[in-house]
Amino acid sequence: MKFRFLLWALGLLMARASRNNPAFQQQLSGKDLTFQLQTFDGKVARHFIVRNQRISSHGGVVPEPAFSIAFKDAAYGFATLQAKNKQLAFMQGVQDKNIQVKGNTGLVMWFQGLMKYLKPRKKK
Repeated sequence: MKFRFLLWALGLLMARASRNNPAFQQQLSGKDLTFQLQTFDGKVARHFIVRNQRISSHGGVVPEPAFSIAFKDAAYGFATLQAKNKQLAFMQGVQDKNIQVKGNTGLVMWFQGLMKYLKPRKKK
């Protein structure tokens, strides 16, 4: 349940950033694709649609995403996406075969670059 909520919240944050953050919008420039995050069994899945410098998200899987990232289970996916060092956790998961990446790996790197724009703002 936590993983499902995290994916929903991620979609909400990316949708907001695609409307309000010029730097985030710049990263979306020229992209027209669909990608998804899910568990191996597909029981928890969310796909994200990038079109016209905007991102929207919907529950469920799509037949042919540009790339997909699948986690062995929801608890592992939640732990990985909440890890302090997300890149290390992600690389370790891929190496241990607890995370499967399918599709265009260049776009996976692009997606990971988007995450820096979603960090909460620090109060002055």
